[in-house]
Amino acid sequence: MASPPNAESRPRGGSPWGLALRRLRRNRIALGSLGLFVLIVAFALAAPLWADRVAHTGPNATHTLERISVDGERRDVVSPDGTPIGPVWLGAGGRFFLGADGRLGRDEMVRLMYGGRTSLFVSLVAALITTLLAVSLGLLAGYFRGATDAVISRLLDVIWAFPVLLLGIALGTALAVGGLQIGPLSLSSGSIWIPILIIGFVYTPYMARPIRGEVLVLREKEFVEAAVAQGAGPLRVMLGELLPNLWSTIIVFFTLNIANNMLLESALSFLGAGVQPPNSSWGTMISTGIGLIYSAPLLTIIPGTMILLTVLSLNVFGDGLRDALDPRSRVRLEAHAGSFEPEERSA
Repeated sequence: MASPPNAESRPRGGSPWGLALRRLRRNRIALGSLGLFVLIVAFALAAPLWADRVAHTGPNATHTLERISVDGERRDVVSPDGTPIGPVWLGAGGRFFLGADGRLGRDEMVRLMYGGRTSLFVSLVAALITTLLAVSLGLLAGYFRGATDAVISRLLDVIWAFPVLLLGIALGTALAVGGLQIGPLSLSSGSIWIPILIIGFVYTPYMARPIRGEVLVLREKEFVEAAVAQGAGPLRVMLGELLPNLWSTIIVFFTLNIANNMLLESALSFLGAGVQPPNSSWGTMISTGIGLIYSAPLLTIIPGTMILLTVLSLNVFGDGLRDALDPRSRVRLEAHAGSFEPEERSA
């Protein structure tokens, strides 16, 4: 008679979220990317601490005519020919750690940290707006179908027809001149909420259409028919039955959308249609430093590297999160490549 298997060799069960967490914990590349993103967020959040305790200056404070002591040597923050001081690291006690940002002589390190706060804030809030609009429109279109689906789908198609960058530039340029006035809502031309609303709006179809497709499939499932048979109304079915089955898709799209938003914000700010002065973001820093690309290339390389690391970490983590929440997608890819190997045998 065969002996019973050890408890350690038995397949472990658990909830779908628990299984997804175990898959994600095995993906060390995704976890490393998440750790990198956390470090970038901590770096940006530490901006007031660095500005007050180390640099002793603000992000918009100018030091054009100032001279500082670097390892006992007096140096101009901005030379008479307009060239800013380069990185002094710790030679000035932490001041101008990455140098100055141009003719105004602002501390580049302080602006980098505060610019990161702006870029992350714009990307995160715009992703929340996109998610709210996309989920609402996707649920309405997929559940009610018919005329409601036709109207919403055609509206999404109109937005989808324009390239994201061109549509963002057009809206950003128009609103940067006259601001935004919708009933009681009034935003000045330099408000940071203008690029947030633009980015949240232009990316809505890219999330709403996949959600609509999933709702169309889920609507025909037995649990939805059972809820309707028990007298549940449309709102109860959408929020209580359909929405919980969309969370994995929403989370993955939300993570990847933050990365896309940062790229678009940087592009709009670089072209003058995004974050407006005196606010700084990594995109505006690149725009400021492009005029000194030959004499001070770090003014563009450093913020560009921060954008690269942030977007890369979010994309890699988003891919790992997608594989953890929907392992069948990875199985389908491997099977298509000719090496079918289920990832989670114990599940």
